[in-house]
Amino acid sequence: MHGYAIAQTIHLLSDEVLTVEEGSLYPALYRLELDGCISSSWGLSENNRKAKYYKITARGKRVLAAEEENWTRLSAAVQHVLAR
Repeated sequence: MHGYAIAQTIHLLSDEVLTVEEGSLYPALYRLELDGCISSSWGLSENNRKAKYYKITARGKRVLAAEEENWTRLSAAVQHVLAR
């Protein structure tokens, strides 16, 4: 996906709760690319504009799995504390 599509997908998949602004999205994509978690290539968007497309790499999938595990543990701990 290109950056705008990523932001829109996050917004829609979160039932319009999360909004990712350009000022946060593009620096994060840049860092992920430097870290080897995503790769990028130039192409044309749906409206024929030049756009940079991003794709998760094998390393990115491993990092994502580890981060999902950390988030599950953290959110369960917070939920446990709030239940008391």
